[in-house]
Amino acid sequence: MKAFHGHFGGGLVRSYTYIAMHGADGLKDVSQYAVLNANYLAARLRGTYNVPFDRICMHEFVMEGNPPGTEGVRALDVAKRLMDYNFHPPTNYFPLIVHEALMIEPTETENKDTLDAFADALIKIAEEAKTDPELVKSAPHNTPFGRMDEVKAARELVLCCWLPENYSAE
Repeated sequence: MKAFHGHFGGGLVRSYTYIAMHGADGLKDVSQYAVLNANYLAARLRGTYNVPFDRICMHEFVMEGNPPGTEGVRALDVAKRLMDYNFHPPTNYFPLIVHEALMIEPTETENKDTLDAFADALIKIAEEAKTDPELVKSAPHNTPFGRMDEVKAARELVLCCWLPENYSAE
């Protein structure tokens, strides 16, 4: 079934369950929360990062990940540094029409405290990029493997599979 219909359980069943659980009014509410959250973050970060499409957004917005007044700090560096603040990095370098793009898509489930902590982390990273750019460029520092060589990983692909000790292929 997976080969023919795609990942049926992970995609379709979850989506249908989410829709059925919320209903029409609930879907409208969660959509409005997602839009509110994205616009709130865009407003918080507007003075620290360049937001090229500075207008009311829908569920996401795009900012330039190289803070103004910094030299050599890239969106990838900012994204990696977010990991040190315990945030999953946003989508990098997309859309292609925004230089050093970071696409920020807060979900409808994020509360104001989490949104503020995320914005505060990005503001702090922008300050670090000005005062100690090497700290940002060498991030992440709190992960087991540090900064990976992404070019090497793409060119010398090594796939491995971890299986629990009691796994049986039968």
